[in-house]
Amino acid sequence: MPEVKAPQTLPRPEPGEALTIGEAAARSGVSVHTLCYYERAGLIVTTVERNHAGRRRYHEAHLEWIEICTRLRTTGMPIRTIRRYAALVAVGSGNEDERRALMESHRALVKAKLDKIEENLKLIDYTTRSALIATASPLATPASSGHPPSPESCRHGERSRGRPGPYPGQHGWWPTR
Repeated sequence: MPEVKAPQTLPRPEPGEALTIGEAAARSGVSVHTLCYYERAGLIVTTVERNHAGRRRYHEAHLEWIEICTRLRTTGMPIRTIRRYAALVAVGSGNEDERRALMESHRALVKAKLDKIEENLKLIDYTTRSALIATASPLATPASSGHPPSPESCRHGERSRGRPGPYPGQHGWWPTR
């Protein structure tokens, strides 16, 4: 994925105003190398003009499309899929159903990733609460401290390497120090 820096808070170019590749990179938050790659890979919908010296000149429409590409990459969309989407957009009207299907498919993948992240966040919240309760009462028993049950008190609470799972019946690897 491209490394995205915070875009500079510069005013957008005026309609018809052209930016150098460095200015476009600064305003979009991606590197000059990434802009060149997007162009070579066929991700830019409209042709990037060049001046009399052969230097690229970017316009507002390019910056908007670069933002779309960057966001799609950030969400994990493969370059080949972005390329396909860009080709559909470049063709124009008549393929809206295919574009919609492509985006709905990607949305489902992103949603599944978010669900997994939320599940992992619940584990982090649980272990954070358990650690806070344990430090608030050092003499608390395991059952009242908010810690997961010990392996002895739960038949299926073992993680590999002999460490208890965060919830009864869960298995998996628990990192060592």
